[in-house]
Amino acid sequence: MPKALFTDLYELTMAYSYFKRGLNTPAVFDHYVRPPVRYRRFLVFAGLDSALSFLENLRFSQEDLAYLDSLGLFDWHFLDYLEAFRFTGDVWAMDEGEIVYPGEPLFTVEAPRIEAQIVETALLNTLNFETLIASKAARVLLAAGREASVVDFSPRRDHGEDAAMKVARSAYLAGFDGTSNTEAGRRWGIPVVGTMAHSYVMSFPDELTAFRAFAEDHPRPILLIDTYDTMEGLEHAILVAKELEAQGRRLVGVRIDSGDLPELTQKVRARLDEAGLSYVKIFISGDLDEYKIRDFKAAGGVAWGYGVGTRLGTSFDLPAFSGVYKLVWDADGPRIKKSPGKRTLPGKKQVWRQEEGDLVALRPEVHPGRPLLRRVMERGKRLVPAPDLAALRQATREKLFALPEEQRVIDRPQAPTYPVRVSEKLKQLQEGTASHV
Repeated sequence: MPKALFTDLYELTMAYSYFKRGLNTPAVFDHYVRPPVRYRRFLVFAGLDSALSFLENLRFSQEDLAYLDSLGLFDWHFLDYLEAFRFTGDVWAMDEGEIVYPGEPLFTVEAPRIEAQIVETALLNTLNFETLIASKAARVLLAAGREASVVDFSPRRDHGEDAAMKVARSAYLAGFDGTSNTEAGRRWGIPVVGTMAHSYVMSFPDELTAFRAFAEDHPRPILLIDTYDTMEGLEHAILVAKELEAQGRRLVGVRIDSGDLPELTQKVRARLDEAGLSYVKIFISGDLDEYKIRDFKAAGGVAWGYGVGTRLGTSFDLPAFSGVYKLVWDADGPRIKKSPGKRTLPGKKQVWRQEEGDLVALRPEVHPGRPLLRRVMERGKRLVPAPDLAALRQATREKLFALPEEQRVIDRPQAPTYPVRVSEKLKQLQEGTASHV
């Protein structure tokens, strides 16, 4: 969870000026992703639970205040204010796991201006990254297919421990089956999955001895067969599988991490079936993402499961998008930024999901369809409990596989278009609001 000082300095210097000039009046900020977003036809909203926990528990410690005092930028009146600081605002947000689109508000903060300003950096860091990863994971899942098992293998290549934890949660929320990250499993109840490394095989006199040892020591063994020669490794795995059958046990699967995966998996599947081991599953890994999985399947590859690591945890093809947090209303009325290419939508808003796409409207408006933003925090207290992550995962999976075919396509769109429109009243407000850049 971010700490109170996890904010850009200018948030604090602005807050100090607001404090001195009596500008701590109500304000409304929208978080959204600027369109277009390269290579994405949709996004999956994530990070809400993290964001609400941060807001509800935000405090400045004595150590925080002493550090701020040492900067020589703030007087003691402001530091006293921060010592008693609590977030007291309201939050409207999409549900986690909702399919969302650039250009529509995902998370709206309504609070005294200083409170809304200070939390900007932490909220953007959390919501942008978790939504980025959930959206990447969703595409991987769609490429693999509804019946495949997909697991997060990313921690060793992620950009730090916090990122690895968020990747595990966001990927599971988007529909993955599990993670190799044991701490994420402990914290959120995500199923943990692991096989073996090549170093394990190399730690024994020979491959067959390694396989026998692992199968003896683990109740549900999956054997990594490509340390030396994949087809020879397969024969050793078959010997172990037959030995396990004699004990009333079964080999769960074999994993391949290198080589010509489509050709190898075809050969492995045929040999396993020939040996009467049709129940033994094939699991593949090795710098996989949605594009590689799509191409693997198109080339005739056969796999039950996929371990996806580096390209998931870094969102390799799209490592960032322009998620922003903008002032849209204050005590003087609607606010708008009119910078070229960065024009904002003023006012308090609601998003309506309709058959023809999403409609962004002013909050008092009523339109056909389903409203997507709901109040999730009031006066600094969250109104929704921490989600049942397993139930949330299942609901997200259903939404993904129910998307229209044109949105489930994995190819990178050249000119992405999103079904987001603006109501006539909101258009009129945008055109009539004075410029405040």
